[in-house]
Amino acid sequence: MTAVHETTVPATLAERACVWPASTTEPHPGAVAVAGVPLAEIADRFGTPVYVLDEDEVRERCRTYRAAFPDAEVLYAAKAFLCRALVHWVDEEGLGLDVCSAGELELAVTTGFPPDRIVLHGNAKSPHDLETALRLGVGRIVIDSPSEIARLAAAVGPEGHQRVMVRVVPGISAGGHEKIRTGTVDQKFGLSISDGYAQHAIARILDQPQLELTGLHCHLGSQITSVKPYLAAVRRLVGLMARLYEQHGLVLSELDLGGGHGIAYRPGEPSLDVTALARKVRSELRTACTAAGLPVPRLVIEPGRAVVGPAGVALYRVLAVKHGGEHTYVAVDGGMSDNPRPALYGVRYAPRLVGRRGSAATARVTVVGRHCEAGDIVASDVELPDDVRPGDLIAVPVAGAYHLSMASGYNLVGRPPVAAVHDGRARLLVRRESLDDIRVRDVGI
Repeated sequence: MTAVHETTVPATLAERACVWPASTTEPHPGAVAVAGVPLAEIADRFGTPVYVLDEDEVRERCRTYRAAFPDAEVLYAAKAFLCRALVHWVDEEGLGLDVCSAGELELAVTTGFPPDRIVLHGNAKSPHDLETALRLGVGRIVIDSPSEIARLAAAVGPEGHQRVMVRVVPGISAGGHEKIRTGTVDQKFGLSISDGYAQHAIARILDQPQLELTGLHCHLGSQITSVKPYLAAVRRLVGLMARLYEQHGLVLSELDLGGGHGIAYRPGEPSLDVTALARKVRSELRTACTAAGLPVPRLVIEPGRAVVGPAGVALYRVLAVKHGGEHTYVAVDGGMSDNPRPALYGVRYAPRLVGRRGSAATARVTVVGRHCEAGDIVASDVELPDDVRPGDLIAVPVAGAYHLSMASGYNLVGRPPVAAVHDGRARLLVRRESLDDIRVRDVGI
């Protein structure tokens, strides 16, 4: 196997094509370490499955966004992964937060994150979501449907005040899979520009004096690796802003382009060049606003996966190796309960053997999980040493986003813990979900 270390940290995220954290080293063959901590040591200390999160990698990626977008508001998308330690890291690096529920919001605020730097959005916010947002003083609420306007205005009250944005659908198809393309017409998110629903909703908001409309919001999808869709979105949203100025004399101060910035999950895959995105979006926005005779609004962006995804590694223990038909199956002690993404989106990973030096010869195998589903696949058709055996440790890089946040209680195996690594030390951030945790929730007897 080739070494997975990098000797220097590249200047931009796009240049960091390796799918392992930048701090990854291989002191001797098979002994992979992240931030100076051997992965085998983490597995022995915390058990498997376990997620490993490189604190410095997260912070560096936050700083890269701040440097690329110095005049924009950068909001970390909490849905990718959220815990109290990550809330502190994001706060200390100067990012805001984008949350989608009362739970994410409460966790952030009770950890000490300033609520005025938080944006709440979601296509179907519950009354509890809105009540919590108003009680905690969230900075902005993104209106996603016409029915939210009256409900929010009533909750705010005639003497109250709440800043809002409107999520609009620009009619742009972008993203790595049809299930994560959210900028197209005829889907559950936002209000369409083409059929006039967005304009009608905005007019209704302007009739509510307690709601202050600050800007437009859109989210095109996830795993976008090209700048072009964002430039098209800028043109369409500025076009809508121009029409709103003509009709209502309305000048909006913010333009939120969402996130969805793509990353590489396997060596050689493309990722979005954040520096190029920032440069080209700023240029496109200036040009479009000048042509429309409008002042340039402040940009807002919402990276999540691109901040935390490449900072994570998932560790599994091999339980069985068997041959079936034309395939060799390597079964591990986790699976779709701690990472449903392969089953949902067909995502591909590049796992490797760690903790010992495997044979030089490799074999094509499918790494499968322990759950009662034929679709419980961790990584299909990948190369591992042909002497892989029960007890071995398998590491899956790029596991920081949408793993624990989407984990389930399937087969009651309990969700894995999260350990942070920094400067040669590992510490627990989120403990393993135990059988006692599961039992306490069951009150049926």
